[in-house]
Amino acid sequence: MGASVARAIRNFNLENRAEREISKMKPSPAPRHPSTKSLLREQMKSHPDIKGDIVRKDDKLLSLLKDVYVDSKDPVQVKDVGPPPEPKEYRLPKGNHFDMNIENIPKGKISVVEALTLLNNHKLYPETWTAEKIAKEYHLEQKDVNSLLKYFVTFEVKIFPPEDKKAIQSK
Repeated sequence: MGASVARAIRNFNLENRAEREISKMKPSPAPRHPSTKSLLREQMKSHPDIKGDIVRKDDKLLSLLKDVYVDSKDPVQVKDVGPPPEPKEYRLPKGNHFDMNIENIPKGKISVVEALTLLNNHKLYPETWTAEKIAKEYHLEQKDVNSLLKYFVTFEVKIFPPEDKKAIQSK
C-alpha cells in the first residue's frame, strides 16, 4: 500500500515538471576569478578573432574523435601445468576422540587429542613411550617428536599443603 502512494506522489505532474526542467536555460560556465577578468578583457580586445574560435566547432577534430575506438581485453593468465600433486597418505585416528568427526589424518600430522594423549603418556610412562615409539606409532618424524616432547607439556594442577599453621586460611 505504501509503495503505491509513494509511486503516485513521485509520478504526480511528471510531464509538466520534465518540460519545465528541459526548457530551462543551459548551465552557465563557472565564474572566473576576479584577478583574471581584466586579463581576459585585454586579450579579447587585442585578439577579437579568439571569441569566434572558442565558439566554433571544428569538424575535422570531431570526425577524428568519432574514429577513435578503444578495445581492451584482460590478459590471458597462463597456469603452470606441472605434474599433478602426489596423493597424501592418511591414517586412522588413534584413541578416543570424544565423538569428533575425524575420519582420517594425513601422515606426519596429529590431532589435538592425540597430541595431549601422547604427551600425557610420555609424562606418565617415559620408559615405555619413548620418542622413537611415538614417532613410529603416529607416523611422525623423529625431530618433530623430540621438539614436541621438549617444548610442550600438559597442564598439571598441584595443591601444596601449608607448611606452617601461619598460612592464611580461606574463608
